[in-house]
Amino acid sequence: MIKQRSPFFNVDWIVVITFLTLCIIGWFNIHAAVYDPEKPSIFNLDTNYGKQLIFIVSAFILGLVILLLDSKFFNTFSPVFYGITLLLLILVLIVGRNVGGNQAWIPIGSFRLQPSEFAKFSSCLLLARYLSSVNIKIQDLRTQSVCAIILLIPMSLIMMQPDTGSALTFTSLVFVLYREGLSGYFLIITAILIALFVLSLLLSKVFLIFGLILIAGLLIYNNKKNRSFITTVIYGFVISVVFIFCVDFAYKNILQSHQRNRIDVLLGIVQDLKGEGYNVNQSKIAIGSGGMWGRGYLQGTQTKYDFVPEQSTDFIFCTIGEEWGFAGSFVVIGLYLFLLLRIVNIAERQRSSFSRIYGYGVASILFFHFFINIGMTVGLAPVIGIPLPFISYGGSSLWSFTILLFILLKLDSNRMGII
Repeated sequence: MIKQRSPFFNVDWIVVITFLTLCIIGWFNIHAAVYDPEKPSIFNLDTNYGKQLIFIVSAFILGLVILLLDSKFFNTFSPVFYGITLLLLILVLIVGRNVGGNQAWIPIGSFRLQPSEFAKFSSCLLLARYLSSVNIKIQDLRTQSVCAIILLIPMSLIMMQPDTGSALTFTSLVFVLYREGLSGYFLIITAILIALFVLSLLLSKVFLIFGLILIAGLLIYNNKKNRSFITTVIYGFVISVVFIFCVDFAYKNILQSHQRNRIDVLLGIVQDLKGEGYNVNQSKIAIGSGGMWGRGYLQGTQTKYDFVPEQSTDFIFCTIGEEWGFAGSFVVIGLYLFLLLRIVNIAERQRSSFSRIYGYGVASILFFHFFINIGMTVGLAPVIGIPLPFISYGGSSLWSFTILLFILLKLDSNRMGII
């Protein structure tokens, strides 16, 4: 008689423990960020820190439920998940509640559901299903086009809210395509376009175009016998010039004023410490005041007196920096790096291409959130309003990251039986 394996057999419990550790760190820091002396108990359910405890417990239960499901369920129903999240993204544009200028939440009683968070894992699932299909090659233009459509549809709907930060998260999935064989030239071209975007904002168009002419001239002179290379350089020059003018048009006519201001502050074009640069400036003050060991739990002055807006959500890391200092920040960053490396290792050991692709999708999304969120608290990345995974306050973000992670754990636990 064959003994049936437990649904929790072969689960990577190290990842689960890391997940719970980050959640608990987030819970204590939310308590510090929005501490109410009249409701001091961290278990008070009338406060945000009390509600976060409910979110954490429910997220863990949700993760356990995912582990009970058949691993083939996620591949089979990935189009259904994707379709449901698209419907929710359309619904939020009709009945959604506007908070902070973004119509991104669907009110459900006292709770607010943010569909854009759940679109991340559903898009990962559908992308993994498509790329793992028979006779699909990432080098084919048709395959690249379908992948782009899978990502652009939710991105476009999220941009209509408008929630630029959540929409940009989907661009991180290009690393999945690169892992599956997309030419490295795409990453090089992307890096060049980003550099041109920044330079076109810092330098005059005439000076920048003159610089491109010099570079193109040197390349052509050094390869004057290679006609195909010369043709490529000429095409590249023309595309670059067109891109520079497109950036100028988009910057002045498409981006909203607050988005332009944030980019100007980040690039040092303007100093606006009382306006768009206020959050980042106060965040850096909070982190810097923490020193090596921090001011101590509930002792942060920047935190206690609400100098940093959104300190329990987008800017939660500055609470860690102020109260736990460099040492505490180092531990938190170390936990994230360990988790990301563990996820990549999990992805690489999969026998199923679906599981591997999905695993890299999880790593890409978590890395984007981790890097950009911490980057914007220290002034190294634009303020685009995305949460720090497992730590920032919010039910939708915590549940979506939990679903994202635990689906991978389920796929990994059954990797020996899935091809």
